[in-house]
Amino acid sequence: MCYAIPGKVEAFVGENRVLIDYFGEKKLAINELDEVRIGDYVYAQGGYVIETLPPDYAESVLDLWKESFFRLQELDLSLSRAPEAHTQNQRLLRILDKAFYGKDLDRDDLLYLIHLEDPQDLEYLYRSANFLRHKYTGNSCCVHGIIEVSNRCTCACKYCGISVHNRRLPRYQMSVEEVKDLALSAIDRYGFKALVLQSGEGLPLDYYVSLVRAILEERSVFLCVSFGEVGLEGLEALFAAGARGLLMRFETSNPALYRELHPGKELSSRLEHIRHAREIGFLVFTGALVGLPGQTLEDIVNDILLARELSAEMYSFGPFIPHQDTPLAEARPPDPELMLKTLAVMRMADYRQGRILVTTAFETLDSKARERGLMAGANSIMLNITPIHQRRSYAIYPNRAWRDEKLETQIDEAISLLQSLGRAPTDLGVKT
Repeated sequence: MCYAIPGKVEAFVGENRVLIDYFGEKKLAINELDEVRIGDYVYAQGGYVIETLPPDYAESVLDLWKESFFRLQELDLSLSRAPEAHTQNQRLLRILDKAFYGKDLDRDDLLYLIHLEDPQDLEYLYRSANFLRHKYTGNSCCVHGIIEVSNRCTCACKYCGISVHNRRLPRYQMSVEEVKDLALSAIDRYGFKALVLQSGEGLPLDYYVSLVRAILEERSVFLCVSFGEVGLEGLEALFAAGARGLLMRFETSNPALYRELHPGKELSSRLEHIRHAREIGFLVFTGALVGLPGQTLEDIVNDILLARELSAEMYSFGPFIPHQDTPLAEARPPDPELMLKTLAVMRMADYRQGRILVTTAFETLDSKARERGLMAGANSIMLNITPIHQRRSYAIYPNRAWRDEKLETQIDEAISLLQSLGRAPTDLGVKT
């Protein structure tokens, strides 16, 4: 795939950050490599410098990209111009004007936006979110790969298809060698620069740490881990092994609802993990489920505000999709419009620098979700590297999008869509 562009280090910023130039666009990235110097070409992904590049190689890649980069930039600009207000809703206009002029939206503003139902108002919200996405983050788009290393889990979450409730599910756990080989193929053959390792909760910490070490001993790549609650010392062990991203949703900011959905667990423990991860240096990717039974629109706004408070580098909000082998089998999924509205309101809540992911769950709920999400403020997608026979058993919800598609098909469709929207593979950098 190689959907990534080298950048040139322009300056050092503080103790461990560098300013990287991509054809005139400047992005901050965390640098832990001693050999990096001003003027070096680097690959950065997930907000981290991954590796330095020989000048001849980097310049040859940039020569190939130069013309298409500016073409993509122009296309994105044309698709994200400030929208004309085809609405008479004066309160909506006042709220969005605040964002257009660089003012933060408060809780009442976000509550008003999440309650919108008029189609013209919603279209104006989506276009506004896309305009602000372009204004502050440019046409950069993250493409991460995910490897679902095991569907074994010791949790009894009432909504999840790989929880202990699902006794019919065939369980698997990849060996360290299998995961390493998949990762190396994704990096060497397809050009991935950022990978997420995901599993159910409760596997031995040594297994998780071995996965991270095995990959990073062979290649330079941004590794994000998503193994559930591994304990604070477990987080420290994973960071010491080289993982630099943590994908951990808090699922809901409502403690009572969290307790109801996660028997024997408390929201406070989840948040302690997320905050500790941030303290020790992880870039945090977090968010919530949308449309949970018992959830209100006020809860969703509280979820958005909590995600922002946690200083997340990426927001991951996905729809609740009921699984037939869980206690919530008879519940209903949310309307896709509520999911799209949540992404747009999340962009309005953190319009300056946030990465917003279009989740596979949303793509399962709505076949047009990837394009609709990217045009409503989102700027990140994820492709599934897990082998198909195991991917089918990672059944957190039924009939997942991309469950049966080869990686090559996923890549081709992703690149085609991103190019049609004018999105380029420059790193989004880290928050200032």
